[in-house]
Amino acid sequence: MASSGAAMTESNGTHKFNAHFTKAVINATGPKALPRVRQLTASLVQHLHDFARENELTVDEWMIGLELMNEAGRMSNDRRNEGQLLCDVLGLESLVDEITYKLAADAKDEPTATAILGPFWRQDAPAKQMGDTIVSGIESNDRTWMHGIVTDFRTGKPIEGAVLDVWHTAPNGLYEQQDPAQPDMNLRGRFTTGKDGKYNFYCLRPVPYPIPYDGPAGKVLQALDRHPYRPAHIHFILTAPGYKPIVTQIFDRKSKYLEDDAVFAVKESLIVDFKPSKDDPKADFELPYDFRMATFEDAKKHSVAGATEESATGFSAKT
Repeated sequence: MASSGAAMTESNGTHKFNAHFTKAVINATGPKALPRVRQLTASLVQHLHDFARENELTVDEWMIGLELMNEAGRMSNDRRNEGQLLCDVLGLESLVDEITYKLAADAKDEPTATAILGPFWRQDAPAKQMGDTIVSGIESNDRTWMHGIVTDFRTGKPIEGAVLDVWHTAPNGLYEQQDPAQPDMNLRGRFTTGKDGKYNFYCLRPVPYPIPYDGPAGKVLQALDRHPYRPAHIHFILTAPGYKPIVTQIFDRKSKYLEDDAVFAVKESLIVDFKPSKDDPKADFELPYDFRMATFEDAKKHSVAGATEESATGFSAKT
């Protein structure tokens, strides 16, 4: 790769490309633009233009990238978010997640770690009662009873009214919106804690699976000689009045691809152990896991990026 200086200057020290062009584009932003919009746009333009100059990007190469984005848009709908998947394989969503939610390193304790939302969440998953199953129409030897408590990470007190929105793939590695053989909203559910903050439900022990690679994200993976697989995991969104939402995933310790997740989402504190079930005839495995949430006030004190009632993912305490 050409260095920045080599790409932008001739041997005699003069600019190889228009030295004033990028500044003119940035300065075209009008006075009524919001300060944050101005800041983000100026930085984006600067980095994009520097990238193009440093790599001497050609029109043909730019068109390939443009068509990749256009194709991601054409493939996206309410059942598949190819644009988000493309960001995932480039590590962008995991990086933004770290920037947004990382706590101060000297914190005595921490809320449950976050992980990326991913492209397969669906709104309005069915509300379930504690002890219900999210599995329908699937026979499996990986039936799992998951249980735990949702607490305030600072006080340790149980949180009443916490909603756990959960979803995972079927044993064939497909989410229900990918698989016409599965019932609508299969392997999804929302559970609301009572005064004791406890939750429990039945699900399946998840399996590793390849992300869809028949679109732009797959083309990027193939061009980079990378595999498309994700380790076995279960998705969660936790919301509660007065608390910062948590978007996360938990990962099976015995799964493949923990070290080379295709979307770079694995964190050590989110790796869990599925235990053989001894006394429950409805379960093959037991999975205990407690969640710790931070109030908006605590999140503002300890988060690098701060916190608002409406997070960047769009989930509020009212969701």
